[in-house]
Formats: sequence, structure tokens, C-alpha cells
Amino acid sequence: MNGWQPARLVRRTDLTATGRSLSFAVPRWPGHLPGQHVDVRLTADDGYQAVRSYSLAGPPRDGAIELGVQAVAGGEVSPYLADTLPLGAQVEVKGPLGGWFVWRPENREPVLLIAGGSGIVPLMAMLRQRQAAETDTAFALVYSVRDPDQIWYRAELDRDRTVRTRYVYTRRAPEGADRPAGRITARDLDGLLPPDRTRCYVCGPTGFVEHVAGLLIAAGYPADHIRTERFG
Repeated sequence: MNGWQPARLVRRTDLTATGRSLSFAVPRWPGHLPGQHVDVRLTADDGYQAVRSYSLAGPPRDGAIELGVQAVAGGEVSPYLADTLPLGAQVEVKGPLGGWFVWRPENREPVLLIAGGSGIVPLMAMLRQRQAAETDTAFALVYSVRDPDQIWYRAELDRDRTVRTRYVYTRRAPEGADRPAGRITARDLDGLLPPDRTRCYVCGPTGFVEHVAGLLIAAGYPADHIRTERFG
């Protein structure tokens, strides 16, 4: 495991009203796999430190990483990172961390990605790595959000016509949607990829992940083909 390294904020991009993409320059970054995460450490003037984990949003690039941060109301760290940390300011990062919830381009099995809210971040890294590797491995994405305004990376997702993408709206569906607003169901996962050969990656809040894992098992996806990452 690598120790703490300085990371300088070089770009902040709004994804939703509360979601941000943050790019950091990390000169000694060792590289990472899509699906991994980092710990971010902030140190106050009085020496107080806070550490939080954030998923990496893109494939490895020399000396740079991209994180996805959801500003949580009342949170100690996420609102500061999302909206207050000045460009050019420095934090510390440790990583990459995690070796189980990862996808490698040499794996040729079909891949089903299922995201809840900001759980799209590590799955976005997998989608971007697939494009960078120019592989034709079959991918499908089911992305559950409260309403259309909560979709992260919408333009980028819609541009990639090689991935079958389904949006599931739980609170408010757009006009003309092919399903009413509501919790993700078995029907939303049906007909995308063959259950017996597909690798599944599920990321989101704990309740969402447990619910989706149960749907996948019931639909015939082998338990050892399902990998989960949860938060909250």
C-alpha cells in the first residue's frame, strides 16, 4: 500500500446541483485499476485531521486522478471538497485502495453495471477504461436516480452507443418515460445480458445494493459473479 501523497486540486466540474468531479495533480501517482478508490486527508490549521474515502472516476493517467464527490448536507468533509476547497489547494491522498471491486480489460465476460446515485463513480471508471482499451466486451448499465436532474455524467453516458444504458427514476420520471417512477425491479434488469456468463458490479447506498443483489440472485446470476460496493 502506498503512503500519503500531496494532491493539488486543478479542476472542479459540476455534475449535478450537489455532485462534483474533482481532478487532482498527484505527481507520484502509481496508477490504478477501474473500481479502486483513495483515502483523502484534510488537515486544519490547528492540526485536526479528517479522512474520507472516494472512488476514482476514470482510468489511470500519468500524475493525475479524478474523483467524484457528493456534497452531503451537514457533512464535515464532502461539502468542503465539493464547493470550498480552492483551486490550487493541496490535500493528501492514499491509494489506490481495493482490489476486489475492479474490472480489467483483459476480462472478456459480459459486464452488467448497476449504480444507485453517486455509486456511478467507480462504474464510470470501468466504462471509460473500456473505451480507452478499445475492447468490444459487452457492457450494459442500469442507473437508478431520484429524478433526471440527478444523473451524473449524462452527456458522456448518452454519447456511448456501444453500452446498453437504462435509467431508472425512483421519485420523478421525465415525460414520456417507458416506466413510472419507482424502485428498481427485476424487470429493469431483464434482457440485458446472459446471467450465466455476466460479471455484475453494483454500487450505491447499502439498502440499494442489498436489494439489487437479491434481484440478481433471483434472476439467475451466480453469487460469485456479483461484486458490490456500498456506502452510507
